[in-house]
Parts: sequence; C-alpha cells; structure tokens
Amino acid sequence: MTTSTGAIDLHDSFKAYDVRGIVGETITADTVRAVGAAFVDVLGLAGQTVLVGGDMRPSSPEFMDAFAEGAMRRGGQVQRLGLISTDMLYYVAGVRQAAGVVFTASHNPAEYNGMKMAKAGAVPVSSDTGLFEIRDAAQAYLDAGEIPAAEVEGSVEESDVLRGYAEYLRSLVDLTGIRPLRVVVDAGNGMAGRTTPAVLGDEVLPALPLTIEPLYFELDGTFPNHPANPLEPENLRDLQEAVVNRGADLGLAFDGDADRCFVIDEKGEPVSPSAVTALVARREIARARAEGEQTPVIIHNLITSRAVPELVEADGGRAVQTRVGHSFIKAVMAEEGAVFGGEHSAHYYFRDFFNADTGMLAAMHVLAALGEQEQPLSELAEEYEPYFASGEINSQVQDKDAAVAAVLALFAQGAEPAAGQTAQGQAVHADFAGTATRVERMDGTTVSAADGSWWFNLRPSNTEPYLRYNGEARTSETMAAIRDAVLAAVRAGH
Repeated sequence: MTTSTGAIDLHDSFKAYDVRGIVGETITADTVRAVGAAFVDVLGLAGQTVLVGGDMRPSSPEFMDAFAEGAMRRGGQVQRLGLISTDMLYYVAGVRQAAGVVFTASHNPAEYNGMKMAKAGAVPVSSDTGLFEIRDAAQAYLDAGEIPAAEVEGSVEESDVLRGYAEYLRSLVDLTGIRPLRVVVDAGNGMAGRTTPAVLGDEVLPALPLTIEPLYFELDGTFPNHPANPLEPENLRDLQEAVVNRGADLGLAFDGDADRCFVIDEKGEPVSPSAVTALVARREIARARAEGEQTPVIIHNLITSRAVPELVEADGGRAVQTRVGHSFIKAVMAEEGAVFGGEHSAHYYFRDFFNADTGMLAAMHVLAALGEQEQPLSELAEEYEPYFASGEINSQVQDKDAAVAAVLALFAQGAEPAAGQTAQGQAVHADFAGTATRVERMDGTTVSAADGSWWFNLRPSNTEPYLRYNGEARTSETMAAIRDAVLAAVRAGH
C-alpha cells in the first residue's frame, strides 16, 4: 500500500495526550492511514482486535476508513464502531479488553479533527505510554511512501455498541426510583445528541422518570448553533435560558465528544465542577464503604475547590491531590485504587468505568442525588460550594518565571507593591503580605494562607504564552482582592 509523500510533519498534530490538527493541513487520510499501521506495530496488535470509531465531524468517516486500512495492512482485526462518543470507546476498550481509537477534536472548531487512543482496558495512550512512538513509526511510513503488508493481513467487521454502553451505565446508577425530573440537555450538535436518548431517554432502554428537553441534538460537526465547549460561559447561555423558561429542574451541557458534562441549576446558574466532584465523591464513598471498603480514595487535581478534600475526609474517605491533566489523574487512579476522581474542567473519572472519564455517568449521579430528595438543585449544591472561586483567568506573559517571581514578592513580608496595581491591589498588599505560609510547586505555583482562608495557583501553559490563574477564598471580597492583586503583579509591564 502506497501513501502520499507530502511534507506533513506529524509533530504538528501529536500532542502530549492525543492527536489534533487541521483537516487537510496537519491531519489527512494519508497520515491517518500511516498512524493506523503504526498503532498496530507499536502496541503489538497484529492478529488482535482494533476498535475504530468516530464522532460527527464531516471528516470522521473518511478518517475511520483510512485508519482501518492501515491497521488491517499490518494485521489488525478491525471492529468498526461507527458513531461514538469518547467515553463509548473507553467502555468498549474496557469490557472487550481491546485497544482502539476514536476520531474527535473534542470542543475544537469544525476545521479540526484528531484521535484519542486507548489500550486494552481503556488505559490511555499518551506521550508517556507510546503515543510518540506511534508518531515516529507513522512518520517513517509517510516518508517511505509505503506501508508494507503483514504476513497475515487483518479483517474488518461492524459492531454496534450503543445499547451495551447504555446498559452498562444504567447498571452503575439506578435512576428508576427517583422523583420525576425535567432535564434540559444541550448536546451542542455533538455526540451527546446520540448518547443522551440512549442512556437517559427511551430510544434504546425502558423510560426513566425523566423528561428530556433536547437542545441541539442534531449531529452536526460544523456546530451551527454554538461551539461545543461548555467551559466558555457564552456557550451555556442557551441552556441557562431554556432551563428557566421551561421550568426545568436542571440542565446538562456536553462538549463535542461528550466526555465532559456541565450542570446548570433550576435558576439557570452553573454548578461548579468542584461541587459536582464533591457531590459524586460523597455518593461513591458511601457506596464503597457500604461494600466494606474502609477508606475509599478520591482523586482531585490541585485546582479543584478545597471543599472537595474537606468533604472527602469528613465522610471517611482519603483525598489525594494530583496535577492537572487526565493522564496524571488516570495514573494515580490506578495506583491508588481510587473509586472516583474529578477535575475543575468537568472531567470525572470512575473506577467502575475502567478509571476513565465519562460525563454521562457524572450526570447520572447528579440526577440521582437530586431525585432522591426534594430540595431544588440550587439548595442541594450550596453544601458543596462553601468557598468563592475566581474561575480560570489567562494572562498573556512572555516571561512567565519573572511574573511568578513578582507575585511571590508581593506576598513576602516587607516587599513593595508591584507597579501598576489598582488601589484595591495596594490594599491587598498591605493586608496580605507575609500571611502566606505555604508555597507549593506540584503544578505551577500554589500560594496559600496560614489560616486556610485563601489560596491561588499560577500555572504556565505549555504551548502558549499564558499564565493561568485560579483562586479561592472564604469570602467574595477576599477572593476578588487577591485575584486583582495577583493579576496586577502578573501583568505589570505587559
């Protein structure tokens, strides 16, 4: 099998955790075909099952075909899964103990596509576990212009996994006995338009006590209504308005490949991913303890609210903090035997889901928690949001180290206020200089107060000239004051 010998360099599309590029420029059918062959070679999959699926992007069908061709050329036994969400790949990789790929670019715009890969058991393929070796082997095939045939070439068969996926999730959270709930779901024209009716509706399995109000369920990878990225507040506005206008109990928003889920309460207000993490953690701790597990472990990244570890410890669990990023979370989940893990970005990981992330299962836990009692979601969530958070704020900075040093100096006893500070920032300097007793560098720089009343983290982007700020405090005034002082110091002279 020959391939085009264009000048595409796979370093442009292979990232630390996945593959992502612009269709026709940094990712093409030829490159995908070479990656399919390299996937089989590097992971030793000749004669074994190779799962291939994709999302609703216009380029996904062509790319699925090309990957399958390359994989079969090198001896892979391909199972075509058709239209799937990312967590559907993890489900199949877990229950069938097979490696595979899903074509998706998650929340990126329509001109992008990419690949998320998993080994058997849904173990992620990242830069630490073979992704760059696959890149280099595929680049060699591209440069040679040919993929040689294996001694025994593979085959292909179709496999529909939607029902099995829905049944599996329903086996983990029983929603049959909850009070009736009206739920608005914004699929963003992404894969949740396929998975929601199967899991929460009655298209595949018997109806639950849920009335699903659909928003943008039509699968359309051009995203005609809004980007499928609920992390951006403007992309939640349609859902917030619909929840209030339709008198719904809550709203759910999924990203393009449906592995992340964001929650809106009955007032149209977002429930923070940290609150969702705490809520689900409480449920999973209780279940694990009821099954005889003495001290269930919960994973959270360092940017989630301090309310998460506090609740975990109070409920008899053990909280373990990790760096930001799904490869770190999944690795620690496996090492610790953790029952659940959550991130501030609305990725939620479950031991019962092969340590992988699934937005739908997290949504089901929220539905169960709400439907098992009579309080509205806004009141239920209050217990899980005792602090005031800044959210993530980016600052474009060329010299990140110097900016962090300026911030640390701001909070050192006897330091002078940074130039360009607002009056509020000057007041913060006077009030808080010297009160921070802990500086941690697990992931960026985290500074916290002696009495636990506030903390903030500055984390540099690995790919852009940004410092990312996240902070939290016991009062909104302190949160705003610390935020403004830090950002003034970061941005001084920029």
